[in-house]
Amino acid sequence: MLGITELTYTALFSFLIVVILGPIFIPMLTKFKFGQTVRDDGPKTHLAKNGTPTMGGILMIVAILITGLTRSKVGPDMVIGLISIFGFGLIGFIDDFIIIKKRRSLGLKPWQKIVMQFGLALYIANYQYTASASAPQLMIPFTDIAINLGPLYVPIMVFVIVGTVNAVNLTDGLDGLASGITLIVSTFFMLLASYSGVANTEVAVLAAATIGACLGFLGFNAYPARIFMGDTGSMALGGAVVAFAILTNSVLLIPLVGGIYFAEAISVILQVASFKLTGKRIFKMAPIHHHFEQCGWPETKVVFTFWIVTVILTWIGIIAIF
Repeated sequence: MLGITELTYTALFSFLIVVILGPIFIPMLTKFKFGQTVRDDGPKTHLAKNGTPTMGGILMIVAILITGLTRSKVGPDMVIGLISIFGFGLIGFIDDFIIIKKRRSLGLKPWQKIVMQFGLALYIANYQYTASASAPQLMIPFTDIAINLGPLYVPIMVFVIVGTVNAVNLTDGLDGLASGITLIVSTFFMLLASYSGVANTEVAVLAAATIGACLGFLGFNAYPARIFMGDTGSMALGGAVVAFAILTNSVLLIPLVGGIYFAEAISVILQVASFKLTGKRIFKMAPIHHHFEQCGWPETKVVFTFWIVTVILTWIGIIAIF
């Protein structure tokens, strides 16, 4: 088990990689015109962000990979965690690259993205099911009760993984929103993997590396953003969160500590369902962070409010496990 000092150095190492590479990487993206194409149906205030360098998630992925491979033993859990982060990040990279190449706001076709996500999710879920005898035993937060999923574990986890990755992806819509929330959520999982009954050194290192990468990226991504993470970053961060949860058998904590992720996803589902069934919209705009913008909230107020909510949710999560 690593102490807080070692984990702090791990986070700092990842942070420095992003901070050092950022000033080199951002001008390169600008030179090659790897700029964001903002959705026409989004808030009009966001049109000014057109052309802002994107695919900044590469910075975070590189920092997490280097840190994970150098700051801890490279065991099976470290490998599967890095596969989850890199794999989903790669899917996001392909999506971003098509968007940039085609100069449009949509990249991969939905079915293409889902097929790749489900394939990778199946691999991760099957790994944990065969590698950990306790994997099907999911602890219910605030209780000592466990649910034994048995052979249903793999298909259920596949949907959990894909759902979480896409929820994090939807959260990436405002400057600093997804990176700030994931920093907080990663801090929770670092503590969980370090000091609870499900201690896992490799997960703790990965979570610390993600904390440092998100913090470093915030220096460039906070309002007004100099660079966007793109689907490359948001899907990689989604892959990180689900890896932390699955490798510590704490999947049922994701909807709690990652409540903002799921509020974003549910708002889109409800909006689409309502419009198709009744022709009316529940929210002024979805995902829900845009709803608050349409209500007159400044972008920074929405971001800080969602950060604060996430801090509160992770405090509740700590109560649930300790």
